[in-house]
Amino acid sequence: MHFDLFNELSVPTAGGRDERQVFEDTLTQWALAETLGFTTGWLVEHHFMPEYSHSTSPDLFLAAASQRTQRLRLGHAIVPLPYHHPIRVAERLATLDVLSGGRVEFGFGRGFSPQEYQAFSRDMRDSRSYTEESLQVIRQAFAHGRVNFAGTHFRFDDLPVLPRPLQRPHPPIWTAAVSPDSFELAARIGVGVLVGPFKPWFMVREDIRRYREAWEREQRGGGDTNQPRPRVAMTIGIHCHEDPRQARAQARDGLVWFYRQLLGQTRGVLERLYESYEYYRRFGPFRGLMDKTLTLGALETLGMAIVGDPAHCIERLRALKEAGVDHVLLAFGAGVLPQTETLAAMRLFAERVMPALDD
Repeated sequence: MHFDLFNELSVPTAGGRDERQVFEDTLTQWALAETLGFTTGWLVEHHFMPEYSHSTSPDLFLAAASQRTQRLRLGHAIVPLPYHHPIRVAERLATLDVLSGGRVEFGFGRGFSPQEYQAFSRDMRDSRSYTEESLQVIRQAFAHGRVNFAGTHFRFDDLPVLPRPLQRPHPPIWTAAVSPDSFELAARIGVGVLVGPFKPWFMVREDIRRYREAWEREQRGGGDTNQPRPRVAMTIGIHCHEDPRQARAQARDGLVWFYRQLLGQTRGVLERLYESYEYYRRFGPFRGLMDKTLTLGALETLGMAIVGDPAHCIERLRALKEAGVDHVLLAFGAGVLPQTETLAAMRLFAERVMPALDD
């Protein structure tokens, strides 16, 4: 199991930190993570989400992180492909790969915010076709440095795309996975899955099983998976402290705020039935229930957060590992706890938890 960091660059009003301080604190966390043995730092891309996520230009932040670290891999989770021109995505990711010495992890997805789609002049009903065509273009650019493509949305005739990424044929590719169909699609196209903290663990566990089974079918059928094995990365909020009661006292308000904000971001896609986003409708009753009863205890019961002492963290993470989670994307303190508490939790986690789960 690989232990990674996950950040939204949250700037809650009650947190007492401005954007500049949050950015600097996060870079400090990533630099420390490298020395502690964490594998990757992952950053989202969101727009128009005050307080919850100020990560609107993640490639710029990742470029800054590439100069503050030497080994930590840099994860873009995710690039919402319908919002971007695929040639620009290929150029910017390849540039980041060169700057970082070949440390980029490329996560892609469709995005889920109606406001973002409207602002960037895209129709949500076309999200799948935009994403599929964009991925084909980006893969061509990465592998060959030239693009020949004729699709519904994009046409290119022997277009040279520069620079080329250092990693060949391309940086590792991941896709955001929410619906069961998206897990099976990931297996068909041979990419890893990035599981967001949207769903209870019992649902995610079943999704992982389907993904691995679909992967095996593709292998038996001679499919080109483009990577040696299936890979699952799961995001989860966490806080670790020697005293479990102190852990809960420190984390309670921050984690509840974070997950309330997170679940609130699905409101737009739930209020209308958008074509190709039908699966999100299933979250309506769950989100409504969580709006009324969201507590730290509920989050832990549903397997959406881990808060406690090292022994408790080991127990919970071992269950994820046994179910097939390869990378756990740890949102320490949900990114909103004070910096001193976050750094202390990271150090304790590296000292006491990571060795117990290291093969």
